[in-house]
Amino acid sequence: MAPLPSRMTAIAIRSPGAPDVLVPEERPVPAPGAGEVLVKIAAAGVNRPDVMQRKGLYPPPPGASDIPGLEIAGHVAALGSGTTRFKLGDAVTALVTGGGYAEFCAVHESNALPVPAGLSMVEAAAIPETFFTVWHNAFERGHLKSGETLLVHGGSSGIGTTAIQLAKAFGARVITTAGSAEKCEACRTLGADVAINYRTEDFVAATKAATGGAGAELILDMVGGEYIERNYEAAAVEGRIVQIAFQGSPRADVDFHRIMLKRLTNTGSTLRARAVADKASIARALEAKVWPLIAAGKVKPAIYRTFPLSQASAAHALMETSTHIGKIVLTV
Repeated sequence: MAPLPSRMTAIAIRSPGAPDVLVPEERPVPAPGAGEVLVKIAAAGVNRPDVMQRKGLYPPPPGASDIPGLEIAGHVAALGSGTTRFKLGDAVTALVTGGGYAEFCAVHESNALPVPAGLSMVEAAAIPETFFTVWHNAFERGHLKSGETLLVHGGSSGIGTTAIQLAKAFGARVITTAGSAEKCEACRTLGADVAINYRTEDFVAATKAATGGAGAELILDMVGGEYIERNYEAAAVEGRIVQIAFQGSPRADVDFHRIMLKRLTNTGSTLRARAVADKASIARALEAKVWPLIAAGKVKPAIYRTFPLSQASAAHALMETSTHIGKIVLTV
């Protein structure tokens, strides 16, 4: 391999604000620490947490890079001490705590995975953030089982398109909400059994109607606010609600009687600040359970549009319109 440069182009956040605060700047190429690999990035996924960070609402955890970007794909360019998993030149995709919007990024080898057979680098970069999140929250925390019904809000988002496909692959029935007829149709194409236009329909009534009055055993919610109490109404007896984000408000005025009467479980999690070992555990589960499905073409990230790294601001502007269906990816 060619010798490593000492400097690279990365996207910095000039100051908290609108998409145009994202500017290319020269940075030192990071050195991989013990147990880490340095990845020469080919593509990086764009996610809502990046937008929140850009606005100053989601600071990176202690020790993380201030460069945005939580998921990457590329080739191993250098090895830190004690690494055993990958060799130079291996194609990998990885979940990172930051630093993805750049030409190089260091990541602990346990939080990286081989690029699944048959996937492009753009597709591989669209996997980690959403697949780690959905696997952990729907299957590990939410205990979704074959034959159960999953209600996932925001079905046309990166998380939503992933949740629909994974839930269907493991035998669940899927109901989703989305904000337009076009998005609902896209959700059905990906496998959703029922797609509810939340602008014109009441998702509680529609979920009840689709389940013979029983409700959904699992609800994956990224909205919060007024959805919190409505989720309790839409849930089945012994149902589980998993909160993964708050695109609305993290606060709500809720009548908690339903938790008692229906014996509901309401949990949630964040991913970015979790320990390396926690993410490694999710990575191992994905490699064992989900990677074969991707390699077989049964599950695939839905790519909406790509932008060159230098146009990260345009990628953020698109994400904020919420017109996209699936993932937005930066190419390096």
